[in-house]
Amino acid sequence: MLSRNSKLLLTKIFSFFSVVRGYNVFVIALAQYLSAIYILAPERRALDVILDWRLFILVIASTFAIAGGYIINNFYDAKKDIINRPKKSYLDRLVSQKTQLKVYFTLNFFSALLGFIISWRAALFYSVYIFIIWFYSHKLKKILLVGNITASLLAVLPFFGILMYFKNFYQVIFAHAIFLFLIILIREMIKDLENIEGDLSNSYQTIPVNYGENFSKKIISLLLLCTVVPVYFLINVYDVGHMDIYFYISYILLLIFVLKLWKSEGKVDYIKLHFLLKIILLAGVICIVLIKPTVIENGQKLLLIR
Repeated sequence: MLSRNSKLLLTKIFSFFSVVRGYNVFVIALAQYLSAIYILAPERRALDVILDWRLFILVIASTFAIAGGYIINNFYDAKKDIINRPKKSYLDRLVSQKTQLKVYFTLNFFSALLGFIISWRAALFYSVYIFIIWFYSHKLKKILLVGNITASLLAVLPFFGILMYFKNFYQVIFAHAIFLFLIILIREMIKDLENIEGDLSNSYQTIPVNYGENFSKKIISLLLLCTVVPVYFLINVYDVGHMDIYFYISYILLLIFVLKLWKSEGKVDYIKLHFLLKIILLAGVICIVLIKPTVIENGQKLLLIR
């Protein structure tokens, strides 16, 4: 049996994991490594990329910055989340805001410091990234459409930090980034539909609040149509190996998504759509290995030769 103090400690750890969105942070770190192995440095052995200490430091630096971003975002959204996510809000408040802010500043400090170990440019990149996250949480989030676009860009930016390290500016990378940006932007707009009650109560300027749910659904449908462009290039122009299977399946799911979208009428329906987008994004991370599975095989053969 766990003691009362042990149970309290575990509860607070779980609460803090909720605040920093530990699951999301882990998935982003995994996505950075898989992108580095299969997209940014496919000519290198997978083991060499995994054991690259500079890449490890960059991933940890971005992880700290992202976790800090979730903390400050949670801080500014505290009132709204009481309405939109009462259970999560209660769990998050088990760790005091004072403690959260201390951890926030500590994570940001070490993020910039780790970047400085690599180069002053990396330190500058993460410092600017941290500032934009704070400015988004403090001001931009409440501005119509600007908040959605900024949030989507912030989700993609960590990958550009890794991109600058490898200095492989292939066009296929930008096609991947555009597809990812559009899906994340759609997710942000679904979250606006999901959180319309809290946004309205706290003067957040979102499309559903200002123009209604139907107009928001039209914008989301248009964004889904726009994903055809990067997907066309990824399947028909660039070589993405067997990952084209992922894009075909994703489009089937997105068609189901848009049909469900126009039938959705309440928060429960929007939560289900949000979950579907999460599945598509997570599957996209895992399916990166389909681009060039031989990277692992070649690495194993080289190890045997050596």
